[in-house]
Amino acid sequence: MCEECGCSNPSTMFLKNRVRKIELQVPVLQANQTYADQNRALFSAQGIHVINLISSPGSGKTTLLQAMARILGSRMAVIVGDLQTDRDAVRIRDAGCQAVQIETQGACHLDAKIVSEKIPTLDLSHVKLLVIENVGNLVCPASYDLGENEKVVLLSVTEGDDKVLKYAPIFSRVSTMILTKIDLLPYVDFDTLRAEQECISLSPQAKILRISAKTGEGMEQLTTRFQR
Repeated sequence: MCEECGCSNPSTMFLKNRVRKIELQVPVLQANQTYADQNRALFSAQGIHVINLISSPGSGKTTLLQAMARILGSRMAVIVGDLQTDRDAVRIRDAGCQAVQIETQGACHLDAKIVSEKIPTLDLSHVKLLVIENVGNLVCPASYDLGENEKVVLLSVTEGDDKVLKYAPIFSRVSTMILTKIDLLPYVDFDTLRAEQECISLSPQAKILRISAKTGEGMEQLTTRFQR
């Protein structure tokens, strides 16, 4: 999945008989945390609320951001993470707000340093909400603080209601879980109550929202929640 964590290399997997301990004097994510703290201080000084938006590919992140951009306009800006192309950033800009693209060239998550490098390319003078759209992946992004105020996870009803406990590390860290594509509920086998209860079991304070970016259902509640 990414070259940084080594999960794309089959030779690093399932090596139970060849494990050795390496004593680390510096925490692995310390450098990332330094950048994250700097990002957070900058956002706080400018009164900007930041969410780290995480989901599987195809859950509807960009479509949701387009709908939010049409409502919030210049009050919102987006940093988009993808392996290749700037297609998502173009879609969001066309919907009415600033958006800049990060092409990770194979890495399956964003980190705080690469986010910090994109911040100067945005005009934040009127921005109240900054959304960092992470690379489509429920695993690696869970470990990286980008300087956000909160992690928000999207789960589409087309993915299956068993995802929450399968990917417990990220769902245990969320402030909000958004169930997307709820207009498709009549056509899929998805138990919304099960998904919501399992999320609350991992993150008791999490807020659950049900959204359809296509029909607009739940969009007002969503944008109100994230405006500060």
